[in-house]
Order: sequence, then C-alpha cells, then structure tokens
Amino acid sequence: MLNITIWIIIFIAGLYTLIKASDYFTDSAEKIGLHLKMPAFIVGVTIVAIGTSLPELISSLFAVMQNSSEIVVGNVIGSNIANIFLVLGVAAIMGKKLKVHYGLVHVDLPILFGATMLFTIAIWDQHFSTFEAILSLALLFVYMKYTISTSKKDKEIKKEIKKRKKIKKQKLDKKVWWTLILSTIFIFFGAKYTIDSVIQISEILNIATEIIAVSAIALGTSLPELFVSITAAKKGNPEMAIGNVLGSNIFNTLAVMGIPALFGKLIIPASMLTFALPVMIIATLTYYFTTQDREVTQWEGWMLVILYILFIGKLFNLF
Repeated sequence: MLNITIWIIIFIAGLYTLIKASDYFTDSAEKIGLHLKMPAFIVGVTIVAIGTSLPELISSLFAVMQNSSEIVVGNVIGSNIANIFLVLGVAAIMGKKLKVHYGLVHVDLPILFGATMLFTIAIWDQHFSTFEAILSLALLFVYMKYTISTSKKDKEIKKEIKKRKKIKKQKLDKKVWWTLILSTIFIFFGAKYTIDSVIQISEILNIATEIIAVSAIALGTSLPELFVSITAAKKGNPEMAIGNVLGSNIFNTLAVMGIPALFGKLIIPASMLTFALPVMIIATLTYYFTTQDREVTQWEGWMLVILYILFIGKLFNLF
C-alpha cells in the first residue's frame, strides 16, 4: 500500500512538471519561430514536434539497449493513436475550434499517410530491417527540408508572419534559448518519472507488458504533446497544436522507429498487428479527413476523445 502511494505522488509531481515546462516551452518556441520568420504551424511541426517527441525517442533507445525492443513498436503505435484521438481531441475541446491557414493537403497529409503506410508494410512481416530504418529517416529528412524551404513562399503564411510581427515585436535574447533548452529537459524528466510511475503502478496491479507498452508508456510519452497542444490552443495558437500532432506522428513513425533500429534488432509482437496497428491506421485516416477543411471543431474534438476511450476500453477488455 505504501509502495503504490509513493508512485502516485511521483506521478502527480511528474505531471505538474510537464504542465509547467510545456507552458514555458510553448512561449519560447513561438518567439524563436517568429524570430526565424516561421509561422505557428511550421514551429509546431518542427521545433515543438521534435521537442515533445524526445521522450518517445529516448525511451525507445533505452528499450533497445535493455533488450526490450518490443516496447518500441508499442510506443510508436500507442503514441500516434493518443496524439490524434486524445491530444488533438482535448486541444480542440479546450480551444473550441482549431483553425489552420497552412495548406496541409498538398504535402503534409500525404507524407503522414505515406509514413503510416511505410510503417505498416515494414512491420507486417514482424521484422524491421536496417534498410527500412534508413528509408524511414530519409523520408523524414525530405519532409523537414521541404517544409522549412517552402514555408516562406506560401501566401497565407506571409500574411500570418506580417500580422504576427505587428502584434508581437520582441528581440530574441539568450534567455529565450535557455528557456527552450531547460523546459525541454524538464519535459523529458517530467515524462520520464510520469512513465516510470505509471509502469510501476501497472506492475503492482499485474497488467501485461505489451498492454503497458501501447497504453501506459505511449500515453506517458504523449503527455508533452498533450500539454503543449492544450497550452497552444488556450493561448490562441491553434496552428501550433495541429502542427504539433502532425509533426509528432511523422517523427514517431519515421524517427522513433528508425533511429533505435540502427542500434539493435526490433521485435514486433504479433499482437500489435491484430488490433493496435489497424486502430493507428484508422486514427491517421480520421486526422486526414478531419483536417481537410483546415479546422477541427469542438464537436470533432469530443468525437476523437470518445474514440480514444473506446480504444483503451477494448484494449483492457472493459467493454
């Protein structure tokens, strides 16, 4: 009883750290993006997405080095499901309506769908090779290069940059960079202790390892995306929230699978292919069609959250 109480306290402390660190991270990322003449969506899909995906990447590397590589694929699948259903859903509910001016349909959404298909085909034979890892990282590089190079040519983006420059004219000092770095570190440790506590609580309650990987660990590593997206939506920065989810899922699918595969063999449990993977594909398609009109409404947010609850319920055979 004492043991689980301690882990609950650690969980609360880790969660609080995540909330505060995410708030500082969003502010500093927005200032840096504005200084670099990057719009909110691009900031979300690059700086914020990579920063909030660090827990997934670091935990996956630890898993491979500790001969528990089956956690990697569960982490990626579960995190992608949580990002779309839970993170985007809650952000839409809190922000009431998320609007994005940046044109997603031409490159970003096809890349997300393509990355999901590459991931599905790669793991279908329960083997993820070094060549497939290199292909994944190459696709990520092409996407990042294209996104950054074309962002300044978009007419809507140019309008947004001019508008934001009028609203907020601030010099970028060293404090902003230090805030970004320190908040990323706190996000990482906040997520780490949150994950550790959830795992310990799950083990005390005798929950299977593969279920922990696709639920508790995936949810824990998605908490940075959740709190950063909520903070961005509440502060009237919906494009960062939408971009964060899109960028995080692309980064998860390509980098969080690709980089650990360069350090060791990845085990793909057959159980991941029968339920969790199809749900991830459904989640990706849901994101694809929901953002076609460049907005996510509050009602769509509730639908996404309900789908996540259904996923968790089916995972644990609750109904």
